[in-house]
Amino acid sequence: MILSLTLLLLCQLVGEILARAFALPVPGPVVGMALLLAVLALRDRRPGGLPAPLVDGTLERTGKGLLAHLSLLFVPAGAGVIGRLDVLAAHGLALAAALVVSTALALVATVYTFAYVARRTGR
Repeated sequence: MILSLTLLLLCQLVGEILARAFALPVPGPVVGMALLLAVLALRDRRPGGLPAPLVDGTLERTGKGLLAHLSLLFVPAGAGVIGRLDVLAAHGLALAAALVVSTALALVATVYTFAYVARRTGR
């Protein structure tokens, strides 16, 4: 589990470094997830020579354990919002509109992406 957490955090750190070093328009954790995807793809193609926790499913169990407690990571953000209720009161309508519009756009983009992939795969 320690090796798995180390790999996850290392991918995030390297992604953050790359995003800042090359001024990428993508957040560092997203770059880190892409790096982790590359590591997992390479791991599945060539499983020999890697430490056991990276091959025997420990990495997957560690990821599922983190996802099971993901809601705990939102506690600091919630406390920050409560601490700045004055800003929320001043810009609440604009924030609500931005949330509704961005959610609708994300749903539309998901539908179009799904339809495109379905056409390309013949399903």
